[in-house]
Amino acid sequence: TPEVMQRIQNVIKETTIPSWLRSVPKNFGEAKAGTLKADEWRTLATIYLPLALVSLWGEGSTYRSHEASCIMAYCTCITTWLSTLPNALPAAKPRPNCHMACHISDYLKLFGPVHSWWCFPFEHLIGHLQCLPINHKFGL
Repeated sequence: TPEVMQRIQNVIKETTIPSWLRSVPKNFGEAKAGTLKADEWRTLATIYLPLALVSLWGEGSTYRSHEASCIMAYCTCITTWLSTLPNALPAAKPRPNCHMACHISDYLKLFGPVHSWWCFPFEHLIGHLQCLPINHKFGL
């Protein structure tokens, strides 16, 4: 939006960066500013955009947006799917991912939207599986 571009341009004008970093044109986003080089994109992405966007997002943008009804709908869908899986695919065996899928709703309740924590539950599960005394023999 024009407001976002104006905020980014203001941050570029008002921010002092170290001399070894390549600055971005103060009229960034306008046709006469030209095309950015790789160093300028890096400076924009690592310095100017975080400053501009965080100040625009402000308070309230980090609140959890999953409602209880959505979480319950997920629980219903995943349990229904898992209970019908043996009939649909008789040769399929339950895997740890099936069990883990049942617990995603717990993580949604605890941590909010998925984008902020997606790898954690699976890394947590892998950590527990690595502690099992199986002597590096799988499929027993």
